[in-house]
Amino acid sequence: MDADERFRKAVAFLEDAYRKQMAGELEQAIHLYQESILLHATAQAHTFLGWTYSFQGRYDDAIAECRKAIEVDPDFGNPYNDIGSYLITLGELDEAIPWLEKALDAPNYEPRHYPHCNLGRVYWAKGMLQKAVAEFEQALAIEPSYGWARKALDALRLQLN
Repeated sequence: MDADERFRKAVAFLEDAYRKQMAGELEQAIHLYQESILLHATAQAHTFLGWTYSFQGRYDDAIAECRKAIEVDPDFGNPYNDIGSYLITLGELDEAIPWLEKALDAPNYEPRHYPHCNLGRVYWAKGMLQKAVAEFEQALAIEPSYGWARKALDALRLQLN
């Protein structure tokens, strides 16, 4: 099998894995993501495999996959944000901040409002309410229809009054 065919099959496995993941068939998704990686490792496959692990509460494995994704493509922003998010879940707020900041700086990252929201969560949890407000405002400037950020910002403003 030539490189192009391996890549096409890897993409097909990745797409199938994502469908399985979204259907809640996590073990099958994990297997398919691993097959994709064996054929042609991509940052996306490693990141999504990590995301699947996080659905199972396997945060150390999720972080390890995100680190592999960064090795494959350091410009891909998703794994930086995901590591930050997993660290927040683990209560490691200070450790999450640099990862979220790296997500904001990543050249290849479209949903840039997510790291702002995650930074807002960190600052809110740390009692740094003005910084949290600023992050949620940034998120909404990027994605005005993101309801979760709007609700968080409204709740923060109530807390400040």
